[in-house]
Amino acid sequence: MRPRMLRTSLANLTVGLTAAGCLVAAGPAAAAHDRPPRHACSPAVSLTGYSDALDKTTYDGTYVGNLSALAPDRRGAVAALSDRSSLFRLDARTLEPRGVIALADENGAALDSEGLVADRDGTYLVSSETEPSVRRYSRTGELLGRLPVPDDLRTAPEGRARANGSFEGLTLLPGGRTLLASMEYPLDGDPADLVRFQTWQRTRHGDFRLGAGYTYRTDPGLGVSEVTAAPDGRLLVLERGFTAGVGNTVRLHLADRPGHGTALRKRLLADLADCPTLGATAGQPQPNPLLDNFEGMAVTGRSGGRTDVLVVSDDNQNDVQTTRFLALRVRI
Repeated sequence: MRPRMLRTSLANLTVGLTAAGCLVAAGPAAAAHDRPPRHACSPAVSLTGYSDALDKTTYDGTYVGNLSALAPDRRGAVAALSDRSSLFRLDARTLEPRGVIALADENGAALDSEGLVADRDGTYLVSSETEPSVRRYSRTGELLGRLPVPDDLRTAPEGRARANGSFEGLTLLPGGRTLLASMEYPLDGDPADLVRFQTWQRTRHGDFRLGAGYTYRTDPGLGVSEVTAAPDGRLLVLERGFTAGVGNTVRLHLADRPGHGTALRKRLLADLADCPTLGATAGQPQPNPLLDNFEGMAVTGRSGGRTDVLVVSDDNQNDVQTTRFLALRVRI
């Protein structure tokens, strides 16, 4: 790792980051509603910066990449989850790694870890799409328990989920009582554009019991790579696809708050191909060189009437892909 270069590059991510509350600091003052925002991707979304500074780096002997989820940590950091069973603690101001722990299942085996929530007691809830599963871990990576999963959502042949296509996103709704996981792709027998969202309700003892299930319609050919709760309880949903020789499609949608009917409606906030490049480059064909395999997303704060959102890509430890962070400001 090159600490000096990393520190300099991360300083250029936005007009600065602030450690307090893991908030992406505001750049120029928010635009008035009758003017497009600076660096607009759409009328609702603007790009305040990006960073490739963690790309192809290591920390404490662990590869910093394969990042599939982000979560603000109550200890004033940003937690970043690798789908290779590593959980990083990143500095909230610079995004430099400050710690890493290894996760494992009940048999000591690695997870295909995809979704992450930093719970209010300092523990972590982590989804894996192997079974799929949602497990709870201590701050130091000790396995503390496992949540129940409906039979239909289990990977075939036990259930109807496809391999490498189940629990991809995980989020805790405001108030901390409802946990939600999003499937990446449809169950066997479901329409090609329909994916399932599953909820759990927190009991008075602090654990979670199975809650309601919901359906969500994706754009043609796309899957759900991440879901995170907005401050008002609605869902920010990241849809993603890849076409060889063309590149990635990445779209940010806003969906209903769970609880008002079982079918969640959505509206498009932005197609990230419409964002300014800000000088980004790509190692493979892309509709916009800013694009990559974006999988992780977290709400990091609010400022100027907009919600600050941090997004990260999974480079799959591939030379033509990049570990890239995007800082977005979203009006919802």
